[in-house]
Amino acid sequence: MTERDVMLNELAQGIRPMSEGIAWFDALDPEEQSNALLFLRHHCVQARAVAEDGPEGIRRAGLRPTHTPAVLITRGRINDQLGKIASLTPRDERRKAFRLLVAVLAIADGRRREHYCSDGCGHWWHRLSAAD
Repeated sequence: MTERDVMLNELAQGIRPMSEGIAWFDALDPEEQSNALLFLRHHCVQARAVAEDGPEGIRRAGLRPTHTPAVLITRGRINDQLGKIASLTPRDERRKAFRLLVAVLAIADGRRREHYCSDGCGHWWHRLSAAD
């Protein structure tokens, strides 16, 4: 578990406010931002994000449907689209991508917790709130 993974999971679980996450993300250099977005994408895939998570993710991220990450997530296979979102390069698009991927992770991981981990599990990130 890395500091980055803890941060991303705490954001997705609502343990940390998104404003803190944005400040953390903005402080990263471009390569670190790319890595954070790629890890978020990976976490979303591992949490079994589905296409239906897109519209709710857009709403939770506070994006307009015309923002590039919002358009991408509603077009095509979710795993492919998450990769495209994680690969956006303009600074303002990266920030929107970050917010959207955190929201999608929150939705997908919440569903995983409810359906597969409700009786306990070995996922370290599902014990973050208990560690406080």
